[in-house]
Amino acid sequence: MAIRTFTAVLRKDEGLWVAECPEAGTVSQGTTVEEALANLKEATELYLEEFPLAGGEHPLLTTFEAKCA
Repeated sequence: MAIRTFTAVLRKDEGLWVAECPEAGTVSQGTTVEEALANLKEATELYLEEFPLAGGEHPLLTTFEAKCA
């Protein structure tokens, strides 16, 4: 069993923390950042048992600016 590092993107939504893993496409939530990350880890591990990722490719993560009202 290999250990791999994944990206977690977190945002606050209606009082909950929503955590998303762009590499696997998994999403979870929790009342705290720690809970959201723990739930995301569990969801990602369960997902990867059924749908393993090919290769060691990571998505390109960058930022951009946009006009806001």
